[in-house]
Amino acid sequence: MPKMKTISGAKKRFALTGTGKVKRKHAFHSHILTKKSNKRKRGLVKTGLIDVSNEKQVLAMLRK
Repeated sequence: MPKMKTISGAKKRFALTGTGKVKRKHAFHSHILTKKSNKRKRGLVKTGLIDVSNEKQVLAMLRK
């Protein structure tokens, strides 16, 4: 049987922390920024963690 491949889109979008949690970036920070407040844009810069309910699927895409 061939090797299982990592999904390329997932490895570009997610990263693992040292404790095994999955980091993600926020959406809505690439364009149409003039109508968004500075506070909102500042919050979108920071990384977040994916929800526990999605962790199994994301780790399967990363094949970890």
